Amino acid sequence: MLNNVILVGRLVEKPTIRVSENGQPFCTITLAVVRAYKNSEGEYDTDFIRCVLWEGLAESVVSYCGKGSVLGVKGRLSVRTIEVNFEKDGVNFKKNIRTTDVIAERVSFISVKKENHQ
Repeated sequence: MLNNVILVGRLVEKPTIRVSENGQPFCTITLAVVRAYKNSEGEYDTDFIRCVLWEGLAESVVSYCGKGSVLGVKGRLSVRTIEVNFEKDGVNFKKNIRTTDVIAERVSFISVKKENHQ
């Protein structure tokens, strides 16, 4: 069986490092990936895909990239279920939501835009 994803897209926001509960550095990025074909209105649609980068990959992307950088990401899909609590008409509900992330295994810097730090 095979679980492989390859994406090329632009960072939609500046990446930042966070630390997991067990002390591992990571960051989540969102890539704007333009589709290869036009829709019925003659325009290209864009998908916004969440990617999770761990340890050295995360630190490199945070160090060298900013909003608008073009990255190539090779990774795998990870599907998980999150329990969400919400209120409707004064009644509390719980709902399970499935979310899909790309767990990055390799990152290629195609066009880097580093923001100035002031």
